Amino acid sequence: MVQYNVVMTFFSLVSFLGWLFYILVVFSSQGQSYVSSWFSNSLFVRKRMSIWHDHKYYHFPESERLRRIEDVKRMFQFGYDNYMKYAFPLDELDPIHCTGRGPDRDNPGNLNINDVLGDFSLTLIDSLDTLAIIGNASEFQKAVQLVSETVSFEKNSTVQVFESTIRIIGGLLSAHLLILDPLKPLGDLAPPDYDNKLLHLAHDLATRLLPAFENSPTGLPHPRVNLCTGVPEGGIQEACTAGAGSLLLEFGLLSTLVEDPVFESLARKAVTSLLDKRSNHTGLLGNVMNIQTGQWVGVQSGLGAGQDSFYEYLLKSFIMFGDQEYLQAFNEVYGSVKKYMRKGRKHCRSGVGDSPLYVNVNMNTGNLMNNWVDALQAAFPGIQVLAGDLDEAICSHAYYYAIWRKFSALPERFDWSRKNANILFYPLRPELIESTYLLYQATGHPFYLFVGSDIMDSIETYTKAKCGYATLHNVITKTKEDRMESFFLSETCKYLYLLFDKDNYINRAASKYIFNTEGHVLPIKSQYRSRDWWQYNSDTCLFNRSCDKGKEQNNTECIGVSKHSLPLDISYLDQIDHMVGL
Repeated sequence: MVQYNVVMTFFSLVSFLGWLFYILVVFSSQGQSYVSSWFSNSLFVRKRMSIWHDHKYYHFPESERLRRIEDVKRMFQFGYDNYMKYAFPLDELDPIHCTGRGPDRDNPGNLNINDVLGDFSLTLIDSLDTLAIIGNASEFQKAVQLVSETVSFEKNSTVQVFESTIRIIGGLLSAHLLILDPLKPLGDLAPPDYDNKLLHLAHDLATRLLPAFENSPTGLPHPRVNLCTGVPEGGIQEACTAGAGSLLLEFGLLSTLVEDPVFESLARKAVTSLLDKRSNHTGLLGNVMNIQTGQWVGVQSGLGAGQDSFYEYLLKSFIMFGDQEYLQAFNEVYGSVKKYMRKGRKHCRSGVGDSPLYVNVNMNTGNLMNNWVDALQAAFPGIQVLAGDLDEAICSHAYYYAIWRKFSALPERFDWSRKNANILFYPLRPELIESTYLLYQATGHPFYLFVGSDIMDSIETYTKAKCGYATLHNVITKTKEDRMESFFLSETCKYLYLLFDKDNYINRAASKYIFNTEGHVLPIKSQYRSRDWWQYNSDTCLFNRSCDKGKEQNNTECIGVSKHSLPLDISYLDQIDHMVGL
């Protein structure tokens, strides 16, 4: 009996101490913090709640990387070969019915088609440098020969100036310069008796686009031009910021190659005109301007459609041509973007609070305009990589990858407040893949190879059709639409291939090339600029980096992203998953 009483007294004491500990913990902030920390860091709970605890993300098998290179090649060749079989010389492939398509002559108002398709074998031209990069030199030569013999711009087609510039002029100039490279880093690409035909075609098309700049007091181009007759009578007098301000890479390079300054001069004037119209209060730009009055008719300021490539070309124009005013302008605009569009905690990879998110605001006030982001904004992490703002790039990319994981695709528009898609199609866009590629180039972290592999599997599973890869009409139901846009071969496949092919010359000589906004690779040469881009003083750069950009580096040491942990802490990745409704 005595022994029993001793035991009961002992258990009563333990119970009392337990309750005392509970009261102290629950009713003290430090105690609550301890409980919360213990619970959230519990191995059992974290494994149950998070997919990110899997250590597979720290190592991507070499055999898998090599397999993925071949997988991307097959993906590209399947789309390209079927285009050549069923669609050429038309502009695009309809991969479900195995036919081709060109401009919609019966419906001139069908701008979704007619802005891009001009009856000039668009997909073939857009695919040229991808053929070279994946190592198919013989097919590249055949394609160049076909373009030289069959493509003409003497067409009664009304096309968008921006799309024709980035896809056609960009594709022609890229292929031309790869052919002329005396080092032949991608192999012997020149077809027999090559006579600069691709350059002549680019010059011809650019000349046909020049009427867009006529009768424009602001210097902004009219958005559309008929290749035979010029600006259509009664045409729209408004231009979006990206469309008017993203011509300088192609026009500037063309001016250098043909020794005619008119193209570069007009493109520069358009950029200056837009920069001069920034809000005096916020420093932001709107998304649509009247080309006659110079007044903003669209005051939304964001990072997506209508503005995306303007930021990109400010920075890349500095890299290509060495004009410090463009670097300064980019720094100023990016500073305004971070001040007014960025919501969330101060530091992306540390601290407490919501994960950073860039939202659409009013250019004049900085006030929120709506609750959505769009698919084109997924390219912005790549711009942040080029600017040296790697922490922000990692966070921005993680948000869009979370949306991808939710739908196995990236919907055209996503409502971040309701955590759902409100424009449901996915036309095989490359923007998230582009950012993934650039982040892998900057960090070398195997996590981004897993991201690329996941994206590739989704494309293969849900978009593959009888004769190519099709637009997803609805990312929820995965119903398809019979269209394979040219950028699937020009960008989506190219960035996937370069992501996995780490030894590709374009990767080994990364500081010698820049991509235009259609993914066309353009060489950075000293004759295009006053001095190499890494030779500027650090105080002119966005971020003072200690690395010598002119030398090969172990980039992961340079930027401090360990390969032995995820690029972003597990708790932050879980937070982002919750933000998108995963």
